Amino acid sequence: MEPVLNRAEIAELLRAIREGRLDLEAEEQSTFLACTPINLFQLTRRDSEQFRIPNFDIILDHFCRIYATSLTNQLQRTFSITRTALTSHEFQRFMADKSNPGAIGILDMSPLKHGALFILDPKLSFSMIEIMLGASPEIAPVHLDRLLSTIELNVLKTIITDACTDINKAFGALLEMRTALIKLENNPRLVSIVEPEAEVIVGTFLIKVGEYSGEIHLVIPFATLEPLREPLKELLNITTKTRSNWYEILADEINEIPLTITAHSGTITMPIQKLLEIGADDILYLDYDPTSTLKVMVEDKWRFSAIPGTHNGKKAISLTAIID
Repeated sequence: MEPVLNRAEIAELLRAIREGRLDLEAEEQSTFLACTPINLFQLTRRDSEQFRIPNFDIILDHFCRIYATSLTNQLQRTFSITRTALTSHEFQRFMADKSNPGAIGILDMSPLKHGALFILDPKLSFSMIEIMLGASPEIAPVHLDRLLSTIELNVLKTIITDACTDINKAFGALLEMRTALIKLENNPRLVSIVEPEAEVIVGTFLIKVGEYSGEIHLVIPFATLEPLREPLKELLNITTKTRSNWYEILADEINEIPLTITAHSGTITMPIQKLLEIGADDILYLDYDPTSTLKVMVEDKWRFSAIPGTHNGKKAISLTAIID
């Protein structure tokens, strides 16, 4: 229990205050802990993507899978893409940090307004140029401290155009988008899609292919995504429409999976010792009748029969039967 002052002690306390012997300012300051000012209008946490744009991370993760497959098919190397961050920034401050951003693709995301930016960092930009020009996988990545040239930007145009198609697929469960590349830039000061103080949502992706790696930033104004807030909330609800949309998306992606088809004209079985003795001018006899049909294998399964021939000056096969 706190001690209680008697009448004499109270009188002495009041006298000390009147005479200035008691410093009330110091006493008041000693009762407060150190504190920092806060903005009550930001208590909703601008960086909380789950609160502000619910389920948007699902769209971005879906884009990762689609775009990785597209790059793998196009460039014949195995790409992996992982979303590493989803953050909120002021547009001007975010672009100010990108003094040498690499390649900046300005996208139109019709029917949504404002558009978006697709940014490849310098390291990834030069690595992708090497890959697209046929560099060997054994060559170490090149790191150049300069802006991309106009020719180099044109080389990168293809993969950013493919990204537009994959963005449309990722958003397909919400609406039919017509994303298109408007322009490629290498100077962030020449890029403006919203007001400088406007809020943007930035998805950051780590892309890897062999020894090459780098980051991609997908910058979308918050005002662009705001009309999708309610559809995104309903994205995971078990409704017939949602199930149908995701079913169609998955079915489309399955249809794009690459398969290896091989036409077998004959096979040889021999012991290892004889295989090791084979020389440059040796003749190997196939267990194959030139008048018979070929076995056409899809991966490791016999799916068709065919006869060999030519078409338009190129070797070809004509399917004669489907094997159940």
